Amino acid sequence: MKGALVGVLDVGKSHTRLLIVDSGSGAVVWRAECASVSVVRDGLRQLDVQRVESWLLECLREAPEKHRIQVIVPVAHGAAAVLLDASGNVLAAPDYEDPELETVADAYRRKRDPFETTYSPFLPAGLNLGRQLFYLQTQRPRLWARCEHILLHPQYWAWRLARALASEVTSLGCHTDLWNPGLRDFSPLAERSGWAGKMPSLRSAFDVLGVLASDVTARTGLDAECQVLCGIHDSNASYYGHLVDRPPEQPFAVISSGTWTIAMARGVDLARLQSQWDMLANVDALGSPIGTARFMGGREYEVIAGADGTRAEPTFAALDTLVARDVMALPSFVDAGGPFGPRRGELLNDSGLDAVERATLASLYCALVTDLMLERLGARGAVVIDGPLAWNPVFCALLATSDAAREIVRSGGHAGTAYGAFRLAGGAASSVTSARVQPLDEKKLLTYRDVWRKRASVAL
Repeated sequence: MKGALVGVLDVGKSHTRLLIVDSGSGAVVWRAECASVSVVRDGLRQLDVQRVESWLLECLREAPEKHRIQVIVPVAHGAAAVLLDASGNVLAAPDYEDPELETVADAYRRKRDPFETTYSPFLPAGLNLGRQLFYLQTQRPRLWARCEHILLHPQYWAWRLARALASEVTSLGCHTDLWNPGLRDFSPLAERSGWAGKMPSLRSAFDVLGVLASDVTARTGLDAECQVLCGIHDSNASYYGHLVDRPPEQPFAVISSGTWTIAMARGVDLARLQSQWDMLANVDALGSPIGTARFMGGREYEVIAGADGTRAEPTFAALDTLVARDVMALPSFVDAGGPFGPRRGELLNDSGLDAVERATLASLYCALVTDLMLERLGARGAVVIDGPLAWNPVFCALLATSDAAREIVRSGGHAGTAYGAFRLAGGAASSVTSARVQPLDEKKLLTYRDVWRKRASVAL
């Protein structure tokens, strides 16, 4: 792929990005971004896939040196699917945050398989993709009758770019209730509900599904031989970038950050997973289960920091002030699963905080929750921080301080999902090195952590 460029379409819950990556160095050479939005269609809150498509094609048309783009890798957030009719028209693209999905919660709970079968916890709204499908099947029967294909989110974009149908395990195994990671097959629920039969054949994330469809090349001017990969779930893309060069079975963990903060740990005994703490088994690009715990860290950070704090940089001086004043953020600040369930968040002793202090408080909170998740998982080996939190020095140092024996590594030079997608496309390991994070030499931080856990009623 020397001299070639790789296009990465990264459709996140909050932002959608197009990143152009150099195939030789792995460096992001160009990027564009827009907000990910939802719309209400037919009484349902839905992902605006039409808007993303228009934006994507325009960006590809305007991308510099677009003739060098030889591969496009779709990446997208989990708990999402697009339903197509027999002609390929979009019937529905449900948004997992649609409150309407709560109306079938009790009925759906009775249909689900045991946690030990899917390692997928029962989650709010539509965070279990199975609940979205159950809602459409039972509440929108006429729409459901027209459904020919159920495409997982990354594979919808692969289909739109190459007109090739596929399913893939990282999105199937992402708290969907549709996958049995032990048997590496569809769950009993997916089979008996008829959903598995509407999903295309399984392909690997790194499989080439085809070249760009003629309408895409006509609208963008890209090379007609540009290949489209099957694609991957976004957090799994981050994980894969650190998995691919490690020896088999070597334990390690990745903290994938963005809208969600997700701890994914290799070598974890799945018996440790507790559904009530939003622990689950993800599935990596090779089909192996990954012990996982998560919370909506990006959203909670924004709530705690506020508008001004979200734009401010956290500092160690502000950290000292917060600890000395016993300022705390106790979980949780969104109703979207996580290790504390429906517990309502509260701020203690927070009067008069400026923007920098609020940003630091949000960083401290995220570090405390992430540390708890790693401890519950029993994560071993190096812990790699990926995504936006890798550039937050307060978060990184706090995570290293909580357990001095834990090796914390800040991923350097990679755009998280973009690097993993680039490796899927056959790109070589980047020469950019990661940096080990040094812990802070302050016992009072450990005391603060213990008090925070007690106030938050943490159970281990």
